[in-house]
Amino acid sequence: MGGMVPGLRAQFILILFLVFTLTLIPVGVIGGSLLEAVRQHFGAAFAEHFTALHRERILSPITRDLALSRRLAESEVTRRWLLDPQDEARRRLFFAEAAGYRRAFRDRTLFVIHADSRAYYYNDPQTPYSRQPRYILDPETPKDGWFFHTLAQEAPYNINVNPDPELGTTRVWINVLVTDGERRLGLAGTGLDLGGFLDAFIHRSPEGVTPMVLDAAGAIQAHPDRTLISFGSTTDVAEEIHTLPELLDDPAGAGALEGAMARARSDPGRVLQVPAHLEGRPHVLALSYIPELQWFVVSAVDLGMVPLIQAAWVRWGLLATGVLFLFLFMALGLAVDRTVLRRLRHLQRSTLAVSQGRYDLDLPRDRQDEIGDLTRAFQSMADQVRRYTDDLESRVQERTARLRQANREMALAQRQIQDSIEYACLIQRAILPDQALKAWHGGEYFVLWRPRDGVGGDFYLFQAHDEKALLGVVDCAGHGVPGALMTMLARAVLDGAVQRCGMDSPAAVLTHADGVLREMFPEDPAHPGLATYMDAGLVLVDRNRGIVRHAGARIGLLHSDGHDLGRLDADRRALGDRRRGSFRDRDLELDPARTYYLVSDGYVDQAGGEHGYGMGRSHFRSLILEHAKAPLQVQAEAFERALTDYMGTHPQRDDVTLLAFRVRLRDGAALSLGPGS
Repeated sequence: MGGMVPGLRAQFILILFLVFTLTLIPVGVIGGSLLEAVRQHFGAAFAEHFTALHRERILSPITRDLALSRRLAESEVTRRWLLDPQDEARRRLFFAEAAGYRRAFRDRTLFVIHADSRAYYYNDPQTPYSRQPRYILDPETPKDGWFFHTLAQEAPYNINVNPDPELGTTRVWINVLVTDGERRLGLAGTGLDLGGFLDAFIHRSPEGVTPMVLDAAGAIQAHPDRTLISFGSTTDVAEEIHTLPELLDDPAGAGALEGAMARARSDPGRVLQVPAHLEGRPHVLALSYIPELQWFVVSAVDLGMVPLIQAAWVRWGLLATGVLFLFLFMALGLAVDRTVLRRLRHLQRSTLAVSQGRYDLDLPRDRQDEIGDLTRAFQSMADQVRRYTDDLESRVQERTARLRQANREMALAQRQIQDSIEYACLIQRAILPDQALKAWHGGEYFVLWRPRDGVGGDFYLFQAHDEKALLGVVDCAGHGVPGALMTMLARAVLDGAVQRCGMDSPAAVLTHADGVLREMFPEDPAHPGLATYMDAGLVLVDRNRGIVRHAGARIGLLHSDGHDLGRLDADRRALGDRRRGSFRDRDLELDPARTYYLVSDGYVDQAGGEHGYGMGRSHFRSLILEHAKAPLQVQAEAFERALTDYMGTHPQRDDVTLLAFRVRLRDGAALSLGPGS
């Protein structure tokens, strides 16, 4: 045998090793790591130098104006005039000296405020020069609160961004206390125009850099977005305070920023950096503290947007990488095609032929590698599949015949079950007193009876004797055939209770039926989950005495004339409940204008509507008030339609029974109950 031929796995691993070595290692590891390191290094250096530069740019003009403002406040001429502002000689001397200070200030702006008179003296290049007060500060006016706060503070000065509506200007104000010993005579200082200040500091920043100025508490004093500036924050009269920590997307970044601010206060002049997420993107926050101004200078640098690396470098690098990848993948494709893919395509065509039921294959078996082994194994498998297919076809035919027979038997069983349910429905309908209700003459009624499964656990009853009639709605536990069987039992129990107790006391009928059910269904510890209880509502109509008497086991009696809605409540315990209940009669005077309603909980609990919630009793009562004055057959259609519309596509949840009747006067005094008008 010739020399050992490398296996397919070895050939493929060798090719992949060469490709990944030549591409992923130099491009992915070296190039990516180097580019990221360079970007991070230059980004951090850029943020530090940018912040340090702007710190000095801010510090220089404001420090100079702060020094001049403090000299003005400490001037003997200023102090003497504020001690006696009515002295004309002192006034002239002060304004002569103040003119020199005003020319020295950066924006040629100067102000002085007398503490006692609260007179505000102000001059700038845009307003006519005046030695008279511009206006008088009012302690009751919120916009003037900054002055009284500054006058009361311990610090000798503060720097504040604040608009002045009286003067129609918004500036960075330097407010310095003028004192005579412990006495506070007023304030003196200057203001830097905010528009020019922001244009010089904020709006000339490169793309991806957001410069800011924060006060000692973190409130924003300067920002490209003017709506975020906390005007008047250092004087406690700001309408709205915006801080940088609350603008950050993550609490961890906010905590790191506050820690860096604390460290920056202890090391003024040093630029600290904090990684954070701002506006959904990663940023580097570089900050430095200016103790003279009690300000933080902050630069938020988005490393992904700052042009730290020339785009041409990236383009040439990507082009070279693309050419290298193209060359390597072409070489890999040719090698894999010659050693693997051509042979696999031949095997694939053979596999397709087998899938179509053709087993006469002509596969090359001469190669001593993995594909050669696979080809020989596939040929053996094809031969076995052919044998198994022949055997399987005979078995499938046999089992198909059995399945058809089982389907026929299942269909027969289903028809038998359906016939049984229909027969049970016929039997259950036979116990419903429709004919007796129609025979009792002279009144109106309707019944909405809707079992969930063809037959169910709801039924209604009616018995009449002379001038009395007993009506009721019963809701047994369970649905379908079990519920229907319970209705047969319940009907027998209630009929026996009426024979034993009579119709005069529906409560006595319920009490007797409850006792019989408890004897029939004693508590069985082996089947604690079986429900044998039932809800019931009984109504006696006595037209001689002109009363309606109701007793209920969780089914009350509603009545309405379309203007108001009344209710006779039921007792809380069901018949056959685990805890024995007591039932009592409740009387109501007959009213021929009112319609009376007994309903099982299947109607009000039906799921439907937009969210699939139950209809609820409030909705049901609204339906009663809306339709109570209508004829009974119109009401029947309305309640049926309301239930159907509310259900929509939701399945019926429970059996539904609604019995409604109206009693009208006859011969001027007599009352009767009977079929609809």
